[in-house]
Amino acid sequence: MPTLPHLKLPPTSSASLELRQRAHAQLRDGNTSLPPPGEQASEAMRVLYELASAPDTAPSALALLHELQVHQVELALQADTLQAAHDELASGLARQVQLYDCAPTAYLTIGPDTRVWDANLTAAHSLGLARQALIGHRLDGWVASPHALHSLMGQITQGAPMAAGLLRMGSSPAPTRTVCASLSADPAGERFLVTLTELPEA
Repeated sequence: MPTLPHLKLPPTSSASLELRQRAHAQLRDGNTSLPPPGEQASEAMRVLYELASAPDTAPSALALLHELQVHQVELALQADTLQAAHDELASGLARQVQLYDCAPTAYLTIGPDTRVWDANLTAAHSLGLARQALIGHRLDGWVASPHALHSLMGQITQGAPMAAGLLRMGSSPAPTRTVCASLSADPAGERFLVTLTELPEA
């Protein structure tokens, strides 16, 4: 007759203890539906049921079966918690993306050569291109005095947390407009976060 395995439980923390109590409660109240076991698990369960039917091993086998049920419910509860956290993060991300895209200020991420890596819809509209078409273009190509933009970038490179100044967008003889540009370092890499705020013309 097969022997019963020794079930070694991991150290119990307050979170795992609460999870175990919830699992016990669901099993006790019958408020859980366990998924069907896999092929290997089914064979192990068959052996356990055989042991549970034998008088000599029934108490230990039944205790082990109960422990396995509790552990399976714990895993199901953890999966539900992870799914809820995933859904909440996805919802929050979608909201942040919507706020970014629809903000009244133009937001861009540019590289050291001023090439655009990312931009919101307001920036694309302000520069007169579709967003995907804007990616890869150099921002200093829209600035009447590129030196002013590079000067702000230089301040950030030298360690300033933020740099701001006025830029004339456009080139002569075409009409130009003034924007307030604010730059900071991109925490994700060697790039710059740029905001362009339109100023009313005098």
